[in-house]
Amino acid sequence: MDQNKLKGHLAMLAANISWGLMAPLSKLVMGNPVINPWMLVSFRVIGAAMAFWIASLFVKRERVPLADLKLLAIAALLGIIMNQGVFIFGVSLTSPINASIVTTTLPIVTMIIAAFYLKEPITWVKLSGILVGASGALMLILSSTVAGGVVSSRESLMGIGLCLLSQVCYATYFVLFKNSISKYHPITQMKWMFLFASVIYLPLNFRQLVTTDFSAVPVSIFGDIAFVVFGATFFSYLMIPIGQKFLRPTVATMYNNVQPVVASFAAVVWQLDTFGWRKGLAIVLVFIGVYIVTQSKARDNSAGADNASKLKPELSPVRSRKN
Repeated sequence: MDQNKLKGHLAMLAANISWGLMAPLSKLVMGNPVINPWMLVSFRVIGAAMAFWIASLFVKRERVPLADLKLLAIAALLGIIMNQGVFIFGVSLTSPINASIVTTTLPIVTMIIAAFYLKEPITWVKLSGILVGASGALMLILSSTVAGGVVSSRESLMGIGLCLLSQVCYATYFVLFKNSISKYHPITQMKWMFLFASVIYLPLNFRQLVTTDFSAVPVSIFGDIAFVVFGATFFSYLMIPIGQKFLRPTVATMYNNVQPVVASFAAVVWQLDTFGWRKGLAIVLVFIGVYIVTQSKARDNSAGADNASKLKPELSPVRSRKN
């Protein structure tokens, strides 16, 4: 396998492993009455923004023109604000199992958007791989003992719609900025994206954040929050540009189905769930699906890049200087 593609596969695998571990840990965090979903999202966004800006002190400084900052603001809107915020709000209106099922649509949505925007062909091999992987993820989700709250059918439908909207926004970000991310170092790109996201989230939760009595929160919960911020946000979003750069969007987002696999293993290890043959079969189907999609014969990358370059937003040439 090409070394660059291997980097892309490892990056997306690592990111989705972190996100998979985040699912049960987030449930533990939000089980504390002091921490609500919006606060956790604020911790993720603001904490990651601080981490990326600190990390930027140790890499070559890159000057980002105003035109590119506007594009990164759009990227933040699609890839962070609409993705994370809308999804959390959707989960609050529907059951966790419904929200988990909706996340399996990400590769399909990405494939459709990539077909229109990057002119990436939809092949039977790719489609069958997505369906095999999705069936495995669905089997895994449905075989898990997920405790869902009682919600009305109207609220549940609205929640499912919001979760689907978050997947569409994330897929759009992934495709739209595929050929633009190589202009800047991943840390440069993410420090600006998370800064823009923080500007949106901080005013919404500032009063609650400063008035909350965090002394009532156990130390173990702070440890879980630290993983959500630095592992499942800072690290994962550092990996995403690598996957975007070296993999086709449909291939990269197929790793989304790894999340329920990791969450299932974590739940078994922490004795929150049990492991049976159905879960084993589901895990096998997920990875078979990923393999099938990677074997799909897509259009020559250079041709695809030429087509995409006519459509994608152009970033200005990078001007670098040392700190």
